[in-house]
Amino acid sequence: MKKCYLCVVNRLDSEIQLTADGSATLYRPDIDEHYHSVKGAVAESRHVYVDCGLRYRAASGASGQGLTVLEIGFGTGLNAALSVDAADVPVRYVSLELYPLDPDMVKTMGYDSVSGRISAVNDAPWDVDTSITPRFMLCKQRADFTVCELPQNIDVVYFDAFAPEKQPEMWSRDCFERIYAAMSPGGVLTTYCAKGAVRRMLQDVGFEVQRIEGPAGGKREILRAIRPVED
Repeated sequence: MKKCYLCVVNRLDSEIQLTADGSATLYRPDIDEHYHSVKGAVAESRHVYVDCGLRYRAASGASGQGLTVLEIGFGTGLNAALSVDAADVPVRYVSLELYPLDPDMVKTMGYDSVSGRISAVNDAPWDVDTSITPRFMLCKQRADFTVCELPQNIDVVYFDAFAPEKQPEMWSRDCFERIYAAMSPGGVLTTYCAKGAVRRMLQDVGFEVQRIEGPAGGKREILRAIRPVED
């Protein structure tokens, strides 16, 4: 759950709140939305994106060139930092964010207790490739996902936009068609959102969609969508 198309840099009305697993999230009272699950920010990131996305795709057979990951919404950088920690194969990680948060705000959220990479990914410059580790290349792009050019041959997509009712333009069929066209065969998209309308849209675009168990103590189901090897 990330950003609405308003500038959220140092918003005075954004509140840091603790979630059920003891990790922090940001709350936007103006749109009544959190950046992460209130049932566990770190638990959600690890399960939905790192385990069910990155690790799942790597286990299914990463190419010798490694994996390309596309994240929709950099937000606090939590998904990126946990992905650095989990990367067992070379990863190029592209994250699209129209309105970045101030890194100093993120540093007050305590994520350094779960990942030593949180400062590195937040302090990395924008719109250039930055080597976080010898096997993890990060490119944060200031870009509007709904219209920008996407990287090609994407292996993993972290689809972590605000909920469809808060940010419907991000969940359009056109957006998912663009993602599908940019993905490699066997590529994996994961999202916390398990709404029937989203699942059916992904299926209509061509994905094979799985409803899988959500994080412990969190949502009952999440979605994993796979671009077929032959389509």
